[in-house]
Amino acid sequence: MQLPALKKIITYFVNEEQINKTLLAVCPNSESVTRAALLAAKEANAPMLFAATLNQVDRDGGYTGWTPSELTDFISRETDRIGLESPVYTCLDHGGPWLKDKHTSEKLSFEETMAEVKITLEACIDAGYELLHIDPTVDIRLGNDDPIPIDLVVERTLDMIEHAETYRKNNNLPPISYEVGTEEVHGGLANMESFDQFLTSLDEGLKEKGLEDAWPCFVVGKVGTDLHTSLFDPEVAKNLTSKVKPYGALIKGHYSDYVDNPEDYPLSGMGGANVGPEYTEEEFIALMELVKLEQKIGKDSGLTDALKNAVIDSNRWQKWLSKEEKGKDFEDLSDKRQLWLMRTCSRYIWTSENVQESRKKLYANLEGVRDADAFVIWHLKKSIMKYYHNFNLINFSSDHPELVQ
Repeated sequence: MQLPALKKIITYFVNEEQINKTLLAVCPNSESVTRAALLAAKEANAPMLFAATLNQVDRDGGYTGWTPSELTDFISRETDRIGLESPVYTCLDHGGPWLKDKHTSEKLSFEETMAEVKITLEACIDAGYELLHIDPTVDIRLGNDDPIPIDLVVERTLDMIEHAETYRKNNNLPPISYEVGTEEVHGGLANMESFDQFLTSLDEGLKEKGLEDAWPCFVVGKVGTDLHTSLFDPEVAKNLTSKVKPYGALIKGHYSDYVDNPEDYPLSGMGGANVGPEYTEEEFIALMELVKLEQKIGKDSGLTDALKNAVIDSNRWQKWLSKEEKGKDFEDLSDKRQLWLMRTCSRYIWTSENVQESRKKLYANLEGVRDADAFVIWHLKKSIMKYYHNFNLINFSSDHPELVQ
């Protein structure tokens, strides 16, 4: 049987002792981040995974403006333009009911949100995505403190994988890889007993449906990092890895942004790691450095105000408020919190017309002083290269040509 590309690499990792490598997945939350990631992949001579959420990239364009096919087209053009020879794998991140903010805000029924997600799965397959992360661990009908029952997670996971496999086979498209699970507590997989039950039931269900070949290559595990912590727990990772390895899978970490100890990922047998919001913050930081530079030469693009206004108008900043902050106006928050929300939420509004116009003006203001676009891309690429080094991926493509062809 022909193994899909990512499963082929992970199968090699599973079968080799002390491989000490972790694949890097970058969230393509802006055009600049995507361009920088491709340049980093070229410099590292290593594969790049792009993990796109339903909010970022979807049939309606998401907040990046890209549909799945537009994203893969953009990546293909950029890959050709820069002469990148290492493989690039486009992946769906957290594909599941109510994991698109719009589905929750519009209070879609379970049937409606599931139907929408399944059509998106088909669009991703048509666009040439290499991996689908199947994540039916959110059910807005449950209370916030009630994790979804594991048997329901398994049932919905199987239903979505079966749908994707049926569509793929009916259209004579090549095999793809899968990722399952979640790091979120509400997903019900945070304790070891539930995690074991999930693996056992998923294995039984795939066999019953004749879908053994679709066994996921990644299982998302809670390995210490989350929105509020950045310390990766190597011992938990090793334990989880020992549980999924017999199924031919490895653990993938989410919330790997600004992790304190990225060098421990490969040493713990982690198969992959997602990094996303960190690059939004780094893009914001780079732009603010450029704003300071234009101020030194007496010019003002208005980018800071344009970003702030667009973040407020988007209303998506409210998603990140703490319980104590709920109900407050943006201006009533502390300066520190406002800055954090602007850094975090700027990914939602990079494509805003006013932001794009101000950014163009900033770049124009700095002509003859600094190549602003090159500076932003360099700043981002530097941040991405940090993970390539820590995940021991430098020259992976030339060292393992049999895995990346």
